[in-house]
Amino acid sequence: MSEDKVLIFDTTLRDGEQSPGASLSIAEKLEIAKQLAVLGVDIIEAGFPVSSQVQFEATRLVAEQVAGPVIAGLARASKGDIEAAGKAIAPAKKKRIHTFIATSPVHMEHKLKKKPAEVLKMAVEAVAFAKTFVDDVEFSPEDACRTEMPFLIEVLAAVIEAGATTLNIPDTVGYVLPYEYGRTIAKLKSDVPGIDKCIISTHCHNDLGMAVANSLAAVRNGARQIECTVNGLGERAGNAALEEVVMGIRTRPDFFAAQSEGGLTTNINTKELYRTSQLVSQLTGFVIQPNKAIVGANAFAHEAGVHVDGVLKERTTYEIMTPQSIGLGGSRMVLGRHTGRHGFVDRCAQLGFKLKEQEIEQAYERFIEIADKKKEVFDEDLMAIVNDEIRAVEHIYELQYLHVACGTGTLPTASVKMRCKDEVKIAAACGDGPVDAAYMAIREATGLSPKLDNYSIRAITSGKEALGEATVRITDDGKKYIGRGISTDIIEASAKAYVDAINRMVSTHNKGDQPGVKVDL
Repeated sequence: MSEDKVLIFDTTLRDGEQSPGASLSIAEKLEIAKQLAVLGVDIIEAGFPVSSQVQFEATRLVAEQVAGPVIAGLARASKGDIEAAGKAIAPAKKKRIHTFIATSPVHMEHKLKKKPAEVLKMAVEAVAFAKTFVDDVEFSPEDACRTEMPFLIEVLAAVIEAGATTLNIPDTVGYVLPYEYGRTIAKLKSDVPGIDKCIISTHCHNDLGMAVANSLAAVRNGARQIECTVNGLGERAGNAALEEVVMGIRTRPDFFAAQSEGGLTTNINTKELYRTSQLVSQLTGFVIQPNKAIVGANAFAHEAGVHVDGVLKERTTYEIMTPQSIGLGGSRMVLGRHTGRHGFVDRCAQLGFKLKEQEIEQAYERFIEIADKKKEVFDEDLMAIVNDEIRAVEHIYELQYLHVACGTGTLPTASVKMRCKDEVKIAAACGDGPVDAAYMAIREATGLSPKLDNYSIRAITSGKEALGEATVRITDDGKKYIGRGISTDIIEASAKAYVDAINRMVSTHNKGDQPGVKVDL
């Protein structure tokens, strides 16, 4: 591997999915994995195969159908985990087993209930066993940043002897600050025997808001792989955000000039960052905050007079990167009802959608329906329309009619007509507001009463005719499901989102899908 290249290890499908409420279906994981390949990530951690049959199958399908990146499976330091990971990633042309065990005193004593010598032995045996399945083995000493340095060096030296090719140094609880983390990486790079034969990796959590800064500090001190997630998803406060570490390296080659004459680079096609971010947001139901770095709605917005004046005179006065560099702007186009099918298909292709004939028909029909109401359809609208159609689950329940009455001094009421398989049901209900009334009526019609955990509505574009996107998260029997709906009418969008979540819930029950065990590095 070139010394001036930083590998991007994406763990959105494993650690990112562990964000509370962000569980993805097999089809959704596969869709994200394919986009990650287009984005140009070097390694995709597809899942934790031993945790459930669904996790195993999702990892296997990613390994089978996604070409380009290395496909990794996570495994604890146990033969059962490693064997499951080896089988799941077997179809991949390039594959890796990522095995780990905790090494900090607090984890060894209270979680593992093992002595350091036992942990060392398990680490070595795990790496050696993983080598019987793949040549590419990554090892992580979980909670490395709270591990005593002599023991950390001893473990890493031992797993290198056993055949580890990548050494990941996780800041599992987001505890350290950039100077400390950089110093740790430098110490390991200089003191661990044989480490020059391995790639040093980072895996930083964001509990103190330092995940990206820590990752870049590690790169400055010799790390050449960053483990990260799209939009910074992950346990608790999340992980280092892929888009932020990539643009940090791209924007500041001068900062990394000491590590490489021309600065450091990644293999990421940055023009795919925005589309990837939006896809992950829509599939997980996690709305991106407006002031989110790189991909937030305000990332390239200017309002203050001094700023606007400066940007108009010379863009670099207040912008250190361009919207075009992450896939925004430049070729923005407005479509309408007279655009025609050819123009619609062409614009979809420009936005990166590769649609099958049936998907084109479904999406175009929805586009015309929206264009009749909205008159002007922007790229953001088009992306929402296409994503809404091509990811639709089986319509076990279909909302055919919705009427809501509400106002000052009026009890909000809603009536719905729903097709439930081959039967049509009509129901009416009252609620605290129009959305609540609609949901009560839908519950009455379907006979299902999942708990509503979260509800959000956002305008996809600006203006009074903006397309609204509703996202709901429901819980049934301890399992969470996300639903989405779009419409120029926010009440209709809200109802569609609730029905979508119910359809996903029923579909999951019918397939017997079970969520897997969650682990954290």
